[in-house]
Amino acid sequence: MSDFYKKILENNKKWVEEQLNLDPEFFKDLAKSQQPPLLWIGCSDSRVPANEIIGAKAGEVFVHRNIANMVIHSDMNMLSVLDYAVNVLKVKHVIVCGHYGCGGVKAAMGNDSIGIIDNWIRHIKDIYRLHDRYLDSIPDETDRFNAFVEINVKEQVFDLAKTSILQSAWKNGQDVSIHGWVYGLNSGFVTDLGVNFSSDKDLDEVYQLNFKKI
Repeated sequence: MSDFYKKILENNKKWVEEQLNLDPEFFKDLAKSQQPPLLWIGCSDSRVPANEIIGAKAGEVFVHRNIANMVIHSDMNMLSVLDYAVNVLKVKHVIVCGHYGCGGVKAAMGNDSIGIIDNWIRHIKDIYRLHDRYLDSIPDETDRFNAFVEINVKEQVFDLAKTSILQSAWKNGQDVSIHGWVYGLNSGFVTDLGVNFSSDKDLDEVYQLNFKKI
């Protein structure tokens, strides 16, 4: 085994010992159930750990991560996580958190082929196309990149609000809100981008679903 592999196994043992020293019942209590108040939809980037960023403990955040924190309506993985979080765990908040310096967003601004991920990146390119007039008007490349990161998060929150999962929950009077954040790798701070929904009323009417009673 490599030294790195041995090290992470040893780190696990140390972590268990530290938790038990703080609370001998920690793992017994953790194993009983989970009732997290929050679903975090974030980027797979290793520099953006959900729990650590918001100071949450184990069991407090239900997490889904993918390249560039995307909410894609054909992604059964994301939809399954969302459905379980909203309808079973009854989370109160869903946060889509992007981050400045996101490689997926950066790739969507260029034309280089990366491989199979090109098919995923295309969804981000579609967002650029919707906002190209504004983005192309930003002369500084870094400023344009940062603006695109923020726009991508906002669009994912809107796509989240459009899902039948959240709209059904809202129609049933469930207390669940969705939010868009962006994380600064070089500062550690998150910024609320001001896209916050607790109902479908702010969506265009064409997206507001009517549910038939069975």
